Amino acid sequence: MARRFCSPALLNHCVRSYLWGARYAAAHRIAYDDELYYVSALLHDIALTPTFDSHAVPFEEAGGRLAWVLGTAAGWPAQRAARAEEIIALHMRADVSAADDPEGHLLQVATSWEIVGRHAEQFPVDARAEILASHPRLGFGREFLACFEAQAKRKPDSAAAASVRNDLATRITANPLEDPPPS
Repeated sequence: MARRFCSPALLNHCVRSYLWGARYAAAHRIAYDDELYYVSALLHDIALTPTFDSHAVPFEEAGGRLAWVLGTAAGWPAQRAARAEEIIALHMRADVSAADDPEGHLLQVATSWEIVGRHAEQFPVDARAEILASHPRLGFGREFLACFEAQAKRKPDSAAAASVRNDLATRITANPLEDPPPS
């Protein structure tokens, strides 16, 4: 589904988010459900795509609900599908505890690294080069910023809008992964 509906830049971001989180988990010995984390990482931004963008619901909530639908359609018990929904819905927060929600913590850490370069010290330069070589950014910063600005315009009370108001553009530009910086 992610391969079909995400742009190449957004798909690579989702894959990188999984890979960064998995590396972080290994480095910090965080036990997690790999399948649940993988599915959540691959679908966490699906509601930023034109096909699944909700004009009323924040993208992380819409994406979480879609993950629940896909999980149950794939045969997951409703409780497991609800975990994917929760992980995706919470990934925009900065306070997801590894002890309480390892998969949510991994997605939050990975996406904040991917978008604005938080936790740079957690990701060695050689790991960065390896992951970026296999899943390049392809102008991701510009594309992501445009998605968030569109979300902010339609949903001024959303986390995306708060990020835009918190100078997301400057923070994306300062991200050590961003090359070249968005204009």
